[in-house]
Amino acid sequence: MAREISPMTSEYIHYLSENYSKTNYIDNRVYDRFDIKRGLRNKDGTGVMAGASQVGIVHGYYMEDGEKVPMEGKLIYRGINVEDLIRGFSREKRFGFEETAYLLLMGKLPNKEELAGFNMAMDELRPLPHMFSEDMIIKAPSMDIMNKLGRAVLTLYSYDDDPETRTLENELRLAMQLIARTPMIISHAYATKRCYFDKDSLYLHRAMPGHGAAENILAATRKDQSYTLEEAILLDLCLVLHAEHGGGNNSTFTCRVVSSSYTDIFASISAAVGSLKGPRHGGANIRCKQQQDMIAREVRDYKDDDEIKYVLKRILNKELFDYSGLIYGMGHAIYTLSDPRAKILKKFARSLADKKGLTDRLDLVESVERLTPEVFARVKGSSKPMCANVDLYSGFVYDMLGIPEELYTPLFATARMLGWCAHRMEEIYCNPGKIIRPAYKAITPKQPFVPMEDRK
Repeated sequence: MAREISPMTSEYIHYLSENYSKTNYIDNRVYDRFDIKRGLRNKDGTGVMAGASQVGIVHGYYMEDGEKVPMEGKLIYRGINVEDLIRGFSREKRFGFEETAYLLLMGKLPNKEELAGFNMAMDELRPLPHMFSEDMIIKAPSMDIMNKLGRAVLTLYSYDDDPETRTLENELRLAMQLIARTPMIISHAYATKRCYFDKDSLYLHRAMPGHGAAENILAATRKDQSYTLEEAILLDLCLVLHAEHGGGNNSTFTCRVVSSSYTDIFASISAAVGSLKGPRHGGANIRCKQQQDMIAREVRDYKDDDEIKYVLKRILNKELFDYSGLIYGMGHAIYTLSDPRAKILKKFARSLADKKGLTDRLDLVESVERLTPEVFARVKGSSKPMCANVDLYSGFVYDMLGIPEELYTPLFATARMLGWCAHRMEEIYCNPGKIIRPAYKAITPKQPFVPMEDRK
């Protein structure tokens, strides 16, 4: 347990917080005056160009005469449309996550021999070091699995015989090891959290040879290790869809910024984990699922559009849920007319929803997607196009799979480990070797040094 601070110290910290804003304030007009790109975005919402990448790209609009023109969204992995990628391995009835890992890391699709070799290597790299779970996870249980993942990634440095050598071969070994081990880390961290904070039994399952990430996650997080093939295929699809989203998203950019200092992979990936945890980034999927549950409670007739619109209006007017005025799972920084990840996930989720008797609930989620743009336009007076993003359906899918909310964002991190590692390698081995260092405009007024006896 953390040591409690004294009332005197607590009162002084309160005093500091009360006085912070008196000397720490930046007028928003400063950003316009000096043409500062807030959030590294231009005024039209497009991202400031910070680098070049071959790993992945996101298309949600095109520019015409200086204006953004909405378009159907596309997600491209190494030049391949993710819809074509998924269609390919689904038609051949294969799991796709490991194949996607090879593609993102190497820049090409593997042939049969290459994929078999990659899977064999991942099998060998997946088990955690001896006593790692006991010493690094169980002895310091955490309520938050993402924080535990970040700490575990950093700690793996101490368990590696060669964590600093920057050869391409060693970097590939470390990247593949992190990708392979993340499912076991989050599963053991969840098991520990469930035991020490939820007062449940503790059970830790070992990695299963001959099985990929999706199957290992389902087996490791369930007491009896049982799962259906359909469940594993759907989770595998989720991992593929979350694996990469261009170099400009917050966590990937974080990884590239830290990697550009030429630090080790464990430090870079841990920083990316911390970024993804935030509710403005990967943590949004939990908020989305919780909001859907609230909508389901408020709406009595799931087929009544007017009743659904009324609830959505109250959310936008900050009268319901977290009073933020946000409908989670709707809208995206880049996608305008559609998010291809949401479209794909919705399509594949329908079959399992039918079998689990959850079609009415999925219909409600689809109604939220269909009605939100209309309600948003009326409440906000905006003509901005709005589409569902992947969070609208990922939480629903995880819930169908019996995955607890605490693992929603860690699952995102498990998938995005691929993109982070691919972008880190590109930053180190393909870019010009410049440390990333944007500028900040100093706006502090000059002031003299005042002797102690003259200070108020």
